Amino acid sequence: MIETKLPRLAARIWYRKTGAGLLLWPFGKLFEGIARLRRACYRCGWLKTTVFPVPVIVVGNLTVGGAGKTPLIIWLARFLKEKGFRPGIVSRGYGGRAALYPQWVDADSRAGEVGDEALLIAARTGCPMAVSPVRTDACRLLLDRADCDVLLSDDGLQHYALGRTLEIAVIDGERRFGNGWCLPAGPLREPEARLKDVDLIVVNGGLARPNEFSMQLAGAEAVNLLTGMRKPLAAFKAAPCHAVAGIGHPERFFRHLEMAGLGCIPHDFPDHFAFRPEDLDFGDTFPVLMTEKDAVKCGAFADERLWAVPVEANMDSAFAARLIELLSEKHDR
Repeated sequence: MIETKLPRLAARIWYRKTGAGLLLWPFGKLFEGIARLRRACYRCGWLKTTVFPVPVIVVGNLTVGGAGKTPLIIWLARFLKEKGFRPGIVSRGYGGRAALYPQWVDADSRAGEVGDEALLIAARTGCPMAVSPVRTDACRLLLDRADCDVLLSDDGLQHYALGRTLEIAVIDGERRFGNGWCLPAGPLREPEARLKDVDLIVVNGGLARPNEFSMQLAGAEAVNLLTGMRKPLAAFKAAPCHAVAGIGHPERFFRHLEMAGLGCIPHDFPDHFAFRPEDLDFGDTFPVLMTEKDAVKCGAFADERLWAVPVEANMDSAFAARLIELLSEKHDR
């Protein structure tokens, strides 16, 4: 299908030096110039930034596609709760199309309205959460309805209308910045130099460089969508199985299963894909393993073949200490 082919084509252009990328390079420089000008307008006060009375931590990335923000947001929310904070979470709600915004996210919310990532984050953290294309509206709803003393923004590094106390940039440690060019010639939303201004840089997989903190994703079991039964991934080695991923970087999920010793048949779908039962009908009864983000959209038609593979973020111990240090420096609690 064309929705699947376009991301593959973009990846081929963006993550290597190609003729197509060179043809698009002038447009990339134009995009870069606009991005720089837009940020300058916010910094000079020509465009309005809303500042809230509680600290706001923005977690984002420079590139288009999955870098690992969602596992980090979940880790941050749990960590801050352990430290005595009362975090609330805001997001754009990618993949959702609600009639009205902002939307409160709870157990009765639907992925078609609030997005798959929001459903997953709210379920995994137990934190109050709201979504809106205008992040400031989601923040206001949270502060009106919940007793939050810190706000986490899932994505939004480029959403400069939202004032922030801390910025955390997440980098895909395998692909990093591709060819280093801005859209549409490369994967960058802003030039790489933007990292000089963020407070913390987290690298998902690969090797962390100086001034970067390592994050590794780990998960060694699967959860059945119909029964809730848990099995170690090793239990799926004995028979063929399917692997499904509708995320920004599906190869990372497929490689995770491969490293666990599974010989899965991979099926990649576009990011935030709205699955239907027929999409997961592969003409056999083999188990179907999928990411948690995909699983939240498949519960309504789940059968015994469907399994979610949860992952947890393992953070560099120095990251937690530096995070608390920066919060103390930048905002009086």
